[in-house]
Amino acid sequence: MSTPDRTDRLDVERVPPRTRYGVVVLTMGTRQDDLRRGLESLLDQVDVDLDILVVGNGWQPVGLPDGVRAHGLAKNQGIPAGRNAGVDLVSGDLLFFLDDDAWLPGPTVLAELADLFRADPTLGLVQPRVVDPEGRPAPRRWTPRLRSSDPSRSSPAMSVWEGAVAMRREAFAYAEGWPAPFWYAHEGIELAWRVWDGGWRVRYDGAIEVFHPAIKPTRHPEFYRFQARNRVWLARRNLPTVVGLLYVLAWVLVGGVRLRSWTAFRETVRGYQLGLTEECGRRRPMSWRTIWRMTRAGRPPII
Repeated sequence: MSTPDRTDRLDVERVPPRTRYGVVVLTMGTRQDDLRRGLESLLDQVDVDLDILVVGNGWQPVGLPDGVRAHGLAKNQGIPAGRNAGVDLVSGDLLFFLDDDAWLPGPTVLAELADLFRADPTLGLVQPRVVDPEGRPAPRRWTPRLRSSDPSRSSPAMSVWEGAVAMRREAFAYAEGWPAPFWYAHEGIELAWRVWDGGWRVRYDGAIEVFHPAIKPTRHPEFYRFQARNRVWLARRNLPTVVGLLYVLAWVLVGGVRLRSWTAFRETVRGYQLGLTEECGRRRPMSWRTIWRMTRAGRPPII
């Protein structure tokens, strides 16, 4: 029997190990057709191993495809806490979070993301480009940088759109997960900030795509209240005092210009009041070194 020559052995040695992802899909059970589409797109992924868990936020997931596990929460715990609830129940050095109305357009998305992490040990988190499958214009919030006119351009990111995020498990642990007290709104900013503070980088990748319909978000009173409250909480939890004051002041001015109704104004003011008076969890201000790194990367934590 012939034995492989040295070249064959080297080729085998060059093959990287398969990456294992722990995948958490959060849902309230109100979009089951969308949920199934997203799960099928995960199950179609190649060259990676996936441990997929659907977390039902106040709902017990049923009717899931083979290869997908379920974990039901007795009541809705909010978006950040709901995602956190699934992390310890899945295995993998990388984590991937997917909203129940998002899906992967091809079978190599997670393998391509894994290649980025493998090539750069300083990379802690990646948000891929979000594309509407019908070709509708991408909302501004999908491209997490100041100059968003070209979504195909990759760049460092100081915030992320939370609906499709890949990250190292150790970076998630350092960040202490998604900020559970937030309920929703701005949790992608704190997660990105804390990954930067842990010494990793956060990347927006314009070449790797995920699909999500471009629908206009509902601007109900709770939206304005949580937006304002969580801006203050971001500062209280994560920023040195002087920087935090500048951050909140900048957003009071920016947010005030954008308000278009009395309800929006009233709930925004109420949100700022709640942000100053309610308990927001443990304070953990980032280092001045992190602020300098973020500034050099194009966006200090003020704007």
